[in-house]
Amino acid sequence: MKYERFEQLPAWPASIELAAQIYRFTATPAFRGQHSIRDQIERATVSISNNIAEGLERGSNQELLAFLYIGRGSAGQVRSMLSLRERLPAFKGLEAVISGLKSKAEAISKQLGGCVRSLQNSGVKSERYVTDKTRKAGEASQQRKAFLERVNRICIQVS
Repeated sequence: MKYERFEQLPAWPASIELAAQIYRFTATPAFRGQHSIRDQIERATVSISNNIAEGLERGSNQELLAFLYIGRGSAGQVRSMLSLRERLPAFKGLEAVISGLKSKAEAISKQLGGCVRSLQNSGVKSERYVTDKTRKAGEASQQRKAFLERVNRICIQVS
């Protein structure tokens, strides 16, 4: 599938949902008085979706890859901060919620890793650097390839 908008990348809606769940989690009494911790986990979780969006909007493969890696790093930060919460007395009894959030962050991290690997191996050119001249050259190359395939099929039928 060709993604033309960041909202189409499966990791983006998943990261938005994770952010919504994190915000609901940080609104619980367990975070009362822990403003810096709450702020840090909220910023890290929002960073995931924002980096996906910015990377795709930049229009170059290199920048997209860089921002996907940053988003993946933010997902790691979220998991790390949740792991700390599991060990704090104020979060006793919330282990199941924390575990679920960590699983979602890890799933997003895996999605971003898969996207990175696919993009690195795709050979796709960045839209930012595609000019009318390079687009026409690519089209001409495709037309030549199709022509040679047709000639090859005709020659095989004649032999």
